[in-house]
Amino acid sequence: MATKKPRLAAGRARALGLPTRGTTNPNRLRRVDRWVVGTQATAEALRSAADPLVVDLGYGATPVTTVEMAGRLRAVRPDIRTVGLELDAERVAAAEHANDPPRLLFRRGGFELAGLRPTLVRAFNVLRQYTEEQSTEAWDRLRGRLAPGGLLVEGTCDEIGRRCSWVLLDAEGPRTFTLACKPADLENPTDLAERLPKALIHRNVPGERVHGLLSELDDCWATAAPFVPFGPRARWVESVRLLAARGWPVLDDRRRWRLGELTVPWTAVAPGPID
Repeated sequence: MATKKPRLAAGRARALGLPTRGTTNPNRLRRVDRWVVGTQATAEALRSAADPLVVDLGYGATPVTTVEMAGRLRAVRPDIRTVGLELDAERVAAAEHANDPPRLLFRRGGFELAGLRPTLVRAFNVLRQYTEEQSTEAWDRLRGRLAPGGLLVEGTCDEIGRRCSWVLLDAEGPRTFTLACKPADLENPTDLAERLPKALIHRNVPGERVHGLLSELDDCWATAAPFVPFGPRARWVESVRLLAARGWPVLDDRRRWRLGELTVPWTAVAPGPID
């Protein structure tokens, strides 16, 4: 006899938060989706979950990035269920044509996650309009709604997804910080500073860890200039290799660097003066 899937919550809880601008473009979030699929912590959380429920918080004016995410995550586990949440009831109504129950649904909801207990939450370009303090409060609220072993991926990106950054959090707090980009789109790695998460964007000043990371990555980028004939991707890979050689605790490997990524522990960039 087939196991009955747990029913989704009715979403009667009051939707908490402020509406996003709604900017949405196809493939805008492909870099973070690719990272979720290819990173051990996130992929293993989905594989081991009793109920692999994923929430896309604040998907915007159209559901395209939620639909894309649902398809990409099924490479990890075919029975993953995805729920897109939006505060704007009109956006939810407009997304109904994309429903594919029970694998893909759309609901009205905000930081309360419509009463759901997901294994994974993706919240992108949601907190930019909040203060740093409010964004930390939102982190706490979202982490409190996770299923046991659940994870939150919160970050920002530009309109076409070429410059991104995000934080991975669990029930205890932030775990890692990732920069992701199309290297050919950069003059210098500090170009990514404008897309830092709200928790870090105002900390990109001398004396803060994230400023130190970006500044040293810029220096490594300059040192890697001899790799220019081999293309921007090769220059990025060499820059990250140099950064790791200088003692920065880079967590990923060359395979991820070639995708324009760089991941470090949260402690390497956490707000606060450098000791």
